[in-house]
Amino acid sequence: MKTDPRWVELVETNISEVLTDHAWCEQKAASNAISLITLNPEKTDLVNQLMEIAQEELEHFRMVHEIIIERGFDFGRERKDDYVNQLYKFCKKGGSRDEALVDRLLFSAMVEARSCERFRVLSENIDDEELAKFYKDLMISEANHYTVFLGFARKYGGRVDVDKRWAEWLAFEGELIQSYGKKETIHG
Repeated sequence: MKTDPRWVELVETNISEVLTDHAWCEQKAASNAISLITLNPEKTDLVNQLMEIAQEELEHFRMVHEIIIERGFDFGRERKDDYVNQLYKFCKKGGSRDEALVDRLLFSAMVEARSCERFRVLSENIDDEELAKFYKDLMISEANHYTVFLGFARKYGGRVDVDKRWAEWLAFEGELIQSYGKKETIHG
């Protein structure tokens, strides 16, 4: 499901809030990549790629933080992300190590894909030219992250039918996202 472009009108009513929420999303994305590294240290190619993603996400965190400071906004405390928490609950519990890894990678891909989609909507609809360019650039980066996570899920899927599980993720997220898009947060 695509985000209604009118969501941007909400965002524009409280740029400070969306920027703070976005900064924390980037921090959490970096932490997620690091967590995947600690759980899978023997997968050298995965570790190398996730180190790059973690660094990029931290760089995005820094960039958003700089925009917050430059605009004279206060950088607030971490926000809870109900959307991401609901997605995380969809991860299969138990099962094999391969199944756990696949679901965590698909969870990561899903978050990155939705962030990419939201950044596209922002870049195309926000009146603030600086933020429109900023979000267009980030959209490209997030698209790359999404495909990396999906690619590794397929590579390390073992006996898991990754395409079938990805279809389940897409269906779940399609239903879930219908409850969001009503707040001035990246996923809200």
